[in-house]
Amino acid sequence: MIDDVAPKQVWEALMSNPDAVMCDVRTTAEWHFVGLPDLSQAGKQVVPVQWQVFPTMQPNAQFLEHLKEAGVGPEHHVYFLCRTGGRSMAAAKAAHDAGFKHVYNIKDGFEGPHDQRGRRGHVAGWKHEGLPWAQK
Repeated sequence: MIDDVAPKQVWEALMSNPDAVMCDVRTTAEWHFVGLPDLSQAGKQVVPVQWQVFPTMQPNAQFLEHLKEAGVGPEHHVYFLCRTGGRSMAAAKAAHDAGFKHVYNIKDGFEGPHDQRGRRGHVAGWKHEGLPWAQK
């Protein structure tokens, strides 16, 4: 079973654990147009590896290979992030099945669910919690 971890707990882990890594599994379009968590205060950078490849949204058959190429290994505590928590949970399960022992899903993702007006980022998730992020 993969644990859902609240964004603020993830931030604390990234700040305190040198083996903690955040892998953002959203698409290149999301990284560029929606933004990325800013981990500079923790002395780290987000590891961006698409779970599904934009624009076709086909599964990334090389996901695990790309994760390892980015320097993320089974010894790391890997926190997976997507928009709302679905793709990141699938990525965490795949990493766990491939031998990564410390994998976590970031609860509610970067933007969280829709609010009453149909917008994201206002109810839950990394942005809603006021954690650092930037748009490129």
